[in-house]
Amino acid sequence: MSYFQDFPNTFYKFGDETKAVIAQDLSTYVDVLDTIKDESSIYTKYQIFDNERPDQLSFKLYGTPDFYWTFFLMNDNIREQGWPLSNTEIIKFAQAELTLNTITTRVTLADKFKVGNTLEGVASGATGRIDHRHLDLGQLVLTNVSGNFTAGEGLQEKTPGGTLLNDISSAVFSYTPEYLSAHHYEDASGAHTDIDPTVGPGALLTEITYLDRYIRLNDALKEIRVIKKDSIFKVVEAFNQAVRS
Repeated sequence: MSYFQDFPNTFYKFGDETKAVIAQDLSTYVDVLDTIKDESSIYTKYQIFDNERPDQLSFKLYGTPDFYWTFFLMNDNIREQGWPLSNTEIIKFAQAELTLNTITTRVTLADKFKVGNTLEGVASGATGRIDHRHLDLGQLVLTNVSGNFTAGEGLQEKTPGGTLLNDISSAVFSYTPEYLSAHHYEDASGAHTDIDPTVGPGALLTEITYLDRYIRLNDALKEIRVIKKDSIFKVVEAFNQAVRS
């Protein structure tokens, strides 16, 4: 059964067409599931497995793939953010979203290492242009990188014209892909905690990388409410009747 099969028809002009044609009104909205999704007698909790698709879950719970759409109407988070990705997909997503590289330093950044300037590793010979900075974390995010910077080496900063501005020894504390760099730090209770970037987080704080954060957000989508099997046909029929009316 198609989710849209009972949606009413309406006249609609597509693109630059001058004449309206009959098409289903996909903007139709009824609040049947909104009014019941908080009733514990109707739903139960379910943890989505890795690589489990909505149609597969519908078949698993109800014996048909047709009720996949109820998961989205019963759960605002996946309706707004989408179905959770697999573990492999979330890593690929993080890599695609955060494509640059990050140097973390313990050097004060207020008066040096400005956006647009070029850095060169004294020992490695690696180069990269500063795309943006996270001053609160002591991070320099680089684009146009050639080679690999090494922990513990010094950095030379040059203007786009090649003028040497700074030559700082032991400036590189760490060098990582951007998606594996620190997004923030947390204390033992899980609260976000500021750090002194010239000192570092210390042993009592936990680094949460961008990838860690993506995984957390994705995992939060995996626990959903699903309509109980003994109620699904009644709820779906009530939804379809509301759409038809």
